Amino acid sequence: MKGVSPEALELHRRAIVCDAHCDTILELDRRGRTLGERSNLGHVDLPRLLEGGVTAQVFALYVEDVYLPAHAVRRTLQLLDRFYCELAANGDRMLLATCAADIRRAKEEGKVAAILGLEGGEALDGTLASLRMYHRLGVRLLTLTWNRRNALADGLDEARTEGGLTRFGVEVVKEMNRLGMLVDLAHLSPAGLADVLQVTTSPVIVSHANAQALCNHCRNLSDEQLRAVALTGGWIGATFVPHFIAPQNATLDHLLEHIVHMVRVAGEDHVGLGSDHDGFNFQETLADLPDVSYLPRLTDGLLRRGLSERVVDKVLGGNFLRVFEEAVG
Repeated sequence: MKGVSPEALELHRRAIVCDAHCDTILELDRRGRTLGERSNLGHVDLPRLLEGGVTAQVFALYVEDVYLPAHAVRRTLQLLDRFYCELAANGDRMLLATCAADIRRAKEEGKVAAILGLEGGEALDGTLASLRMYHRLGVRLLTLTWNRRNALADGLDEARTEGGLTRFGVEVVKEMNRLGMLVDLAHLSPAGLADVLQVTTSPVIVSHANAQALCNHCRNLSDEQLRAVALTGGWIGATFVPHFIAPQNATLDHLLEHIVHMVRVAGEDHVGLGSDHDGFNFQETLADLPDVSYLPRLTDGLLRRGLSERVVDKVLGGNFLRVFEEAVG
């Protein structure tokens, strides 16, 4: 690949590469394309995931406003069905990952381990029974809120209230710990993030966010928050969304600065990748990372920034695999 050294490419190919967030299932549903066919639209499909060396991909299921509040469960089940149809059609290249052993097996077999996540507690419709049923359907991650308020907590758009977890939100976090599900704090209000860190008994993640010290966007984390998440044994996924990287003219070099900063602040065991691919405008994509197939360029950039091969291996996926195994099994 142009711009990638042989050493970086070799490291990338042998690493377990994990991405903690993409919105591709919703993108497929909107555009009528399939996961199995290479497309010139969006960021992700199976051919490009395999070309980019991705071992494990979290597929987020997000319920749009038009379905709220009455039809959140119905819409979530529609998206789950779309995922399972794609899985059935592409079993030669993809497997459902419900534990860490599945991710390792995908690496051995040259497949993509697909991890199911829900983006927003609206999908629960206010009941722990729904959470348990989603777990039985293979879901292993829940992003507690999107930006809005829901029955679990306040999202970032409601941060003015300084509201955190509701009583039901506390119950959900405890039940997720018991079931073995990753608690994802992306989009959560600062008070909610602090509440979860007090309640959880398992490592938590922030699936797609960057460093506020380098780009003062509300979705990014302060150094204090980075350290607090790390203290749970948790993990933060650097996101490729341009306006979370730099106020304007974001580049791969800016993204690399975020990753290096987060490694320095949170520690080398607590940082990874959460692209948010297919969750932002395809036309605004970083020039050097136009889609998932170009991920080896990020590996090359991290090595050029002076990170050791051992640390780069952790950032690419080793850290996520560790947290997934600790929280999920």
